[in-house]
Amino acid sequence: MDLLCSVESALKYRSKSQIARVVSEKWLTEQMYCPACTSSSLTPAPNNCPGTDFTCPKCTLGYQLKSRKSALTNRIVDAGYEAMIDAVRSERVPNLLLLQYSPAWFVVDLLLVPSFFFTESTIEKRKPLSTKARRAGWVGCNIRLDNIPVDGRIAVVSNGVAASPAHVRREYQRIKPLGNLSGEMRGWTLDVLNVVRKLGRQEIALSDVYSFEQPLQALHPNNKNVKPKIRQQLQILRDLGFLTFEGNGRYRIVG
Repeated sequence: MDLLCSVESALKYRSKSQIARVVSEKWLTEQMYCPACTSSSLTPAPNNCPGTDFTCPKCTLGYQLKSRKSALTNRIVDAGYEAMIDAVRSERVPNLLLLQYSPAWFVVDLLLVPSFFFTESTIEKRKPLSTKARRAGWVGCNIRLDNIPVDGRIAVVSNGVAASPAHVRREYQRIKPLGNLSGEMRGWTLDVLNVVRKLGRQEIALSDVYSFEQPLQALHPNNKNVKPKIRQQLQILRDLGFLTFEGNGRYRIVG
């Protein structure tokens, strides 16, 4: 993978955002493969595919690309809040590729967030635009990367070093079973997995996860039985191979 972007295709543009879009999309077209299958390339999506910039010619999965010069943060500005929530609920969100480039147009980081890691917990409502704005009252959203477990943030390029396609594909296949869960169930499972990862230990106790009862309640305000839900999700994570049950309310992280 050549991490140096070509700027020739953007010489006719003056807008910095247009230049960044054209340069990063050309690089992705020439260098990126599909993480979900064996396809060695991604194809620019037709104009009638809103929110999707690329598709895989083999497995047909869609990808959206967001590129920026500054480092990636926990909040990624996205589209309208209601439209995004509707896309999450109807499972129409594409896979997300987050690209950071250097001033010299060198790809520094490229992060893949699989589509099934987008839940309502990952979408943050922004304040409405002011009455003086052209779209007064419009409400946008942020993608909260810190509400996505590290499992769902796969590094394709990290600090200027590209991971092998084989490694990226293994990581995608490892987490792919989460995509088979129903949307509502998956939201809980990923939120509990995020708690497990944030604990940062190889062994955890049920009481450790219970200590996050209030934050989980805030993410799921309609559920009043959070502790039983936590136990249920730990069992699901065990069945999916993310945890092993050690007995006496203790679990060991796998991998």
